[in-house]
Amino acid sequence: MHSVPSLAILGGPALRNRPFLRWPVFAEADRAALLKTFESGEWGGYGAAVQQFEAEFAKAHDSRHGITTANGTLSLEAALIACGIGPEDEVIVPPISFVATATAVLRVGAIPVFADIDLRTYNLDPSNAAAAITPRTKAIIPVHFAGHPADMDALMPLAARHGLAVIEDCAHAHGASWKSRKVGSFGNFGSFSFQQSKNMTAGEGGILITSDSRLAELGWSYGNQGRSPHGAWYQHDRLGTNLRLTSLQSALLSVQLRRLPTQLAQRAKNAARLRAGLGAGSILCAPEFDPRVTGHGLHLFVMRLNAQRYPELSRDRVVEALIAEGITGASCYPYPLYRNNLFQNHGHRLLPCPNAEQMARQCLWLTNDVLLGSAEDVDDVLSAIAKVTEFAEELLAANTERSQ
Repeated sequence: MHSVPSLAILGGPALRNRPFLRWPVFAEADRAALLKTFESGEWGGYGAAVQQFEAEFAKAHDSRHGITTANGTLSLEAALIACGIGPEDEVIVPPISFVATATAVLRVGAIPVFADIDLRTYNLDPSNAAAAITPRTKAIIPVHFAGHPADMDALMPLAARHGLAVIEDCAHAHGASWKSRKVGSFGNFGSFSFQQSKNMTAGEGGILITSDSRLAELGWSYGNQGRSPHGAWYQHDRLGTNLRLTSLQSALLSVQLRRLPTQLAQRAKNAARLRAGLGAGSILCAPEFDPRVTGHGLHLFVMRLNAQRYPELSRDRVVEALIAEGITGASCYPYPLYRNNLFQNHGHRLLPCPNAEQMARQCLWLTNDVLLGSAEDVDDVLSAIAKVTEFAEELLAANTERSQ
């Protein structure tokens, strides 16, 4: 072990002391859009800015209808309700996702069924989804995790054979595409989030997209107090609630939608630089991208601990070491969804998920703000990973001393 610590986590100097790009980013166009909406007097959920954004976003994602919502959690709930999913129905979900993917199912009275992921893409594995189907199964929610589209070539025919609704959770995947078709346009609905950390954000917000006019009307009606799009203001035809997004948020999101292609290109460029820089001997392995992915959302850049070469080193310790070196975007899920305490008190069904367990032990990611940075930012990330790789034995020795 070196007499003078080399790693920052052990007392050495940090590799990087300046912050990464501050997210969210904004420019004069954002200010102008907000000011225009302020001055219009249409701030609520029925203004022209809302309708404009809904149409623009749906078209950009190969769909006919957009229904904005207050957030991406509620958009999932609205999609489930519009698809007729209710008490005692089963909905297949992956165990690697944000908790809303499963809790939206619980909120409509249905039962989430956790089926394992594919270890290459961290998305729902179609064969495991098939094994989870029972006579009570009514829907599948594939998550395009990290922005990598799920295997829609396998999932859509599987759903069709069993008469299942498909609700794509696209919270990470704005602008992503599978075989040149935008995600969200495959299933009955695509659900997107505009929460603070997402690649498009209004602080909060969400949207459903669909090309099914009947489902679009049902989703809109549920989020607008049960009204009909063609009915009178005081006409309420079904039980609904208020999920509306404001005109101010919609105006901001329209600007961000126009900015999205440029940002996706920058993230793709940086992701390619990262993948090229992670060599075979690195402590972290680069992610695999399915060749059928023609556009990756790159909300996260997921790397896997090289456990074969460093079997005694924990993922969490590597995350701590990278953060100490100034790579503040390094993060991870500590465990799969079903290990959250809430599922001890709410009905669910769990298939064996060894891949999800392995992913939660071995994977970490960089966030979208890091991916949107400069080439120098990316090189700092690679240098930090190289530094932790070079002094992995030092880190292991310190772990041993700490545990004794």
